Amino acid sequence: MLEHELLTEMYDDGYYPDHLVDKGKAILLSLCERIEADQPADLAALYTLTHAATEEFNALQTEFEAAGSEIETVARDAIGEEFWFVATAYGFDKADIEELIATRDW
Repeated sequence: MLEHELLTEMYDDGYYPDHLVDKGKAILLSLCERIEADQPADLAALYTLTHAATEEFNALQTEFEAAGSEIETVARDAIGEEFWFVATAYGFDKADIEELIATRDW
């Protein structure tokens, strides 16, 4: 997991401030730590963890807006794909990408 570069599409696009993308990356890394610590037994337990991380991205949206950016289509897809990558990296191959981030408001 540590070898995977998270949110590269967002880092590569000047529209997204790197310091905020760094915060998004930290959210995803924290999600990994929670998965490792809690070891969810099933998809429902995993979704509980991913929904909490999605809420953190929801809060981060305000900071993106204040910086003249936003979590829009490109970012939404990039973030969703990273959630799916995390889920599959931890053995949850049947995770639904939309359910992983179902609590998003971006």
